[in-house]
Amino acid sequence: MDHLDLGGFTIPAAELVETFETSGGPGGQHANRSETAVRLRFDIAGSSIPEDVRDKLRSRIGDHVEVVSSESRSQFRNRAIARRRLKERIETALVDQPKRKRTRPTGAARKRRLEAKRVRARVKRLRQPPDRDD
Repeated sequence: MDHLDLGGFTIPAAELVETFETSGGPGGQHANRSETAVRLRFDIAGSSIPEDVRDKLRSRIGDHVEVVSSESRSQFRNRAIARRRLKERIETALVDQPKRKRTRPTGAARKRRLEAKRVRARVKRLRQPPDRDD
C-alpha cells in the first residue's frame, strides 16, 4: 500500500509507520502465530504536509496519531481498515466546528425559571422551624 490521499494533500507512504503484531483473543494457533493486527502511526510533527494543516492537526490531535486494526484474520484487510481509520481521524480533526451563536432565554423561559425559584424557596421556608416568641 502506498500514500494516503486526503483531498487537498497527500501523506507519503514513507511517513506512515506500519507494525504488525499478533491479534490475540480467540483463534487458536492462527491468532497466536500470525501477525495480522496492524498498528499504523503517523508523525504529524515531522511530516511534509502543508504547515497550516500540520499546525491545526498538532493542536487538535497532538504530535502523532496511531490507529490499530485487528478485526480481520487477514493482514491485508487490517492494513486497509487501519488506513481508512487514520484518514477518517485526520479528516475529522481538520473540520472546523461552527462558532456558537449566543442566544437569550425567552420571556416564558424566564418566567418558568423565576416561578421554580419561588416554589423552591417556599419549600425551604416551610422546612424551617417556626419562630418562637419567648
